[in-house]
Amino acid sequence: MPFGRRIRREKKTITAMMAIYCRDHHPGHKGLCAECVSLLDYSHRRLDTCPFQDEKPACNLCEVHCYSAVMRERVRDVMRYAGPRMLRPHPILSLGHILDKLRPAPKLQARAQSAKTRR
Repeated sequence: MPFGRRIRREKKTITAMMAIYCRDHHPGHKGLCAECVSLLDYSHRRLDTCPFQDEKPACNLCEVHCYSAVMRERVRDVMRYAGPRMLRPHPILSLGHILDKLRPAPKLQARAQSAKTRR
């Protein structure tokens, strides 16, 4: 299934955040440690199955919680740490993420209705 620009950018953003977090919290690895690889794979799978796809809101504003409670807290920790540290190495991804937080979150029911009327 091909993914749109929004999902591809989200994947780049979480990958960059995970690299910053892992580098500073799990030193001694080339690339990501096994724990961070696992969390990143989980995040990418969640993005792949997001019901909103290119209309996707920032996850913390979304009405659909794709992540399990444990994984949501782990990703939240990564974002809290890496988010402020993203601006210098990844200014475009950072700006995109900030702008996503300002966009209104679509409603799942409204999206399903508009999809039905397009058929």
